[in-house]
Amino acid sequence: MVGPWLSRWPNSAVSSSALDLRDAVRARRMVRSFTDAPVDPLLVDELIDLATRAPSAGKSQGWHFVVLEGKQTSLFWDAVLPAGKRESFAWPRLLTAPVIILPFADPVLYLERYSESDKEPAGLGAGVDHWPAPYWTIDTSFAVMTLLLAATDRGLGTLFFGVFGGEDALRRAISAPEHVQLLGAIALGWPAEDKRRGRSSARPRRTAEAIRRGGW
Repeated sequence: MVGPWLSRWPNSAVSSSALDLRDAVRARRMVRSFTDAPVDPLLVDELIDLATRAPSAGKSQGWHFVVLEGKQTSLFWDAVLPAGKRESFAWPRLLTAPVIILPFADPVLYLERYSESDKEPAGLGAGVDHWPAPYWTIDTSFAVMTLLLAATDRGLGTLFFGVFGGEDALRRAISAPEHVQLLGAIALGWPAEDKRRGRSSARPRRTAEAIRRGGW
């Protein structure tokens, strides 16, 4: 079902089979088991195109997505989960995900953008320490969330997870420059049947507690 908001844009290219945004948000979950069926590279490109439509400060668009497909995913796993540790790994079918996407945030693009004449008065082009918050991280996170929802809309599964070990080896393997910030990794593919859930999935949602009208 397509949401009623689409009626405002009669020439919209969104398919009538697409999920309502609310459905996509509610259906999205972290998938830890994948089939080894490939994902069409054009579909991956479509998802990243949608991700890059996320908002960014000054339209700096300081994001990069390193896409590893098929056998290339071994560059990631060999760096962060060496073969000797895989026998005891709790989610072996995570390793079969046919695509790994690595989102990087680039602060240099923000400094360059805010050194341009229309943004220079803000004083944010002088250095990263002049920013009240790391907008390169915030904006790239917006893009990641957009990608996760877009993948859900197309029936794909995703898992965003942190890279807590092997980052230096990974950066060398993919020739990532030193100044870009790795936010984590996104496993992408077609979900496999697995009734197990992560330990955190049973935690209740903090909805009412998160709303503080009029002040704290």
